Amino acid sequence: MTEHAETESPRPRKHFIETAIDEDLQAGKFEAVHTRFPPEPNGYLHIGHAKSICLNFGLAKNYGGTCNLRFDDTNPSKEETEYVESIQEDVRWLGFQWDELQYASDYFEQLYEWAERLIEKGKAYVCELSAEQTREYRGTLTEPGKNSPYRDRDPKENLDLFRRMKAGEFPDGSKTLRAKIDMASPNLNLRDPVMYRIMKAHHHRTGDRWCIYPMYDWAHGQSDSIEGISFSICTLEFENHRPLYDWYCDSLEIHHPRQIEFARLNLTYTVMSKRKLLQLVKEKHVGGWDDPRMPTISGLRRRGYTPESIRNFCADVGVAKFNSTIDVVRLENSIREHLNRVAPRRMAVMDPIKLTITNWPKDKVEMCSVINNPEDESAGKREVPFSGHLLIQQEDFREEAPRKFFRLKKGGAVRLRGAFIIDCHDVVKDDDGNVIEILCTYDPETRSGQDQSGRKVKGTIHWVSADHASEIEVRDYDRLFGVENPDAAEEGKTFLDYLNPDSLTVRTAFVEPALAEAQIGDRVQFERVGYFVVDPDSKAGSLVMNRIVGLRDTWGKMEAKGKAN
Repeated sequence: MTEHAETESPRPRKHFIETAIDEDLQAGKFEAVHTRFPPEPNGYLHIGHAKSICLNFGLAKNYGGTCNLRFDDTNPSKEETEYVESIQEDVRWLGFQWDELQYASDYFEQLYEWAERLIEKGKAYVCELSAEQTREYRGTLTEPGKNSPYRDRDPKENLDLFRRMKAGEFPDGSKTLRAKIDMASPNLNLRDPVMYRIMKAHHHRTGDRWCIYPMYDWAHGQSDSIEGISFSICTLEFENHRPLYDWYCDSLEIHHPRQIEFARLNLTYTVMSKRKLLQLVKEKHVGGWDDPRMPTISGLRRRGYTPESIRNFCADVGVAKFNSTIDVVRLENSIREHLNRVAPRRMAVMDPIKLTITNWPKDKVEMCSVINNPEDESAGKREVPFSGHLLIQQEDFREEAPRKFFRLKKGGAVRLRGAFIIDCHDVVKDDDGNVIEILCTYDPETRSGQDQSGRKVKGTIHWVSADHASEIEVRDYDRLFGVENPDAAEEGKTFLDYLNPDSLTVRTAFVEPALAEAQIGDRVQFERVGYFVVDPDSKAGSLVMNRIVGLRDTWGKMEAKGKAN
């Protein structure tokens, strides 16, 4: 089961980052575009990171430049090799390949040497304030900070203490190395920020070689400089960190990339905080980082999203200067639009009722030719077995129905997809009066593609042959949270209080034989139902399929109905 290559949407006019790049290139500030995607390996990437990936790798491609994948692995207490491997997989799956694979930990020696240089210049000092005292001395947004009592130590003493910190002489948290900038600065990031802390923890790459580790702000900008990055593209929360980024480069007199900030991607009905996503995983509110309800790239991949749909979504959202929250419907529409063009159609019945064709010859089976994808002629057709014993959706039949009910009803007629027109003449009920079997006759002159009868019916429904259908497990996924902004918790509540209890429903479906050939990751449209993907939990003879998205957005209608009630 294959999908066809898809041409992505044309690029829109240039955004403000491209304009800034054009200006710097024309002015000769940089010779080429060299970007980087610098994740911290402390969790799995989410849809917000996808926007940054598309932007950084996309800029490099559009300008004929290069883009590095660099792991800013400066906090061994939260980092794992598992995260490193998953991030690489996600970047490749999205369709990008880095020019160089780098780690901030590869630069620990150089960063240490540069720290000593700042100490010798009198621009850094060893501080013995506790973490709580450091916060107190820092001041507030309306009050300036106070100088540390250790701020005016002699550079030689600072250098000796720093080297002893590196040698492991002092316990964790007892000393830090801080930049000496301005404790009265209106920008709190410039109030003597910590550059190094003592942390006797095992690092996933350097082992136990180091017991002091650089802070993110110190390692990040200098790593950019080491790699010759020209444009450091960051999200808006780093805008107030830019003066510190510049101060470090200027004080060291090293290559100075230009930092440019853009708005991060926020989505309704989800959370993007790595801490909260980790909490969901650790407390088993979800099945793991790749749970199809998670906004992680691995979760979206398992849910059945395509790389093309995510790239197109990121392009559609665009690059902005101000934070905003994007309606998740736009993401859902992106995969819906893509799969409408490329996903083969299959028939599946998830809430079945038996339908018997009383005038069908006993034991006869005919093959009906059904179009694989009406949006793609090259997808061809498939043969589906048709017999006198069928299954249809319960909702497609009513014993008594209103005038505008165009599906099957007693005394009415409907066309079966790719097959014949049938007429319902009776039903079979159980002891409680529930319809358990529909009795119909078929019109042999109305076979699809050969119909010369002149009969017209307003409804077409799908079906499967009860004698040939396969039984599969369907995991019907919906949004993980029941409110638009789970981060905005009411007093006394947390985001966990807004988990949607109906975000996963497991049911059985009966599907046509063609799905027996489906492989893990194959995506199909269940006609008149939605889009589904084969889950990795599938085994031979035991297919598991995940609901990706419905044929249309029904959540908004459900939510509006709930509010009205």
